[in-house]
Amino acid sequence: MHYQIAPFGETKLVRCNRGAIYDVVIDLRRDSPAFKKYFAIQLDEHNGKMIYVPDGLAHGFQTLEDDTEVFYQMSQIYSAEHARGVRWNDRAFGISWPEDERTILERDQKYPDFV
Repeated sequence: MHYQIAPFGETKLVRCNRGAIYDVVIDLRRDSPAFKKYFAIQLDEHNGKMIYVPDGLAHGFQTLEDDTEVFYQMSQIYSAEHARGVRWNDRAFGISWPEDERTILERDQKYPDFV
């Protein structure tokens, strides 16, 4: 679950052009009534849905089909210095993921507990 901090905070528009994904956003804005809550939706080539991810929310997805293609539009360039993340399975969020079989990047497995 990824995001960037200021001054490179990102707004994203995400669409699945081929295949299917389970797309998740987590509200990390401490002053928000939805703080630490998540929203999930399936995006796929057939439903044509997109998701708008405002700055201050973490974003991640799980592919549901082989050969899936995801399209992003982002408001900022990638800045490694400002990149942050939270673990996909952190109990602070309680995300219910659809599939048991996962390939997780080593970097994404090492994010600390969210506090």
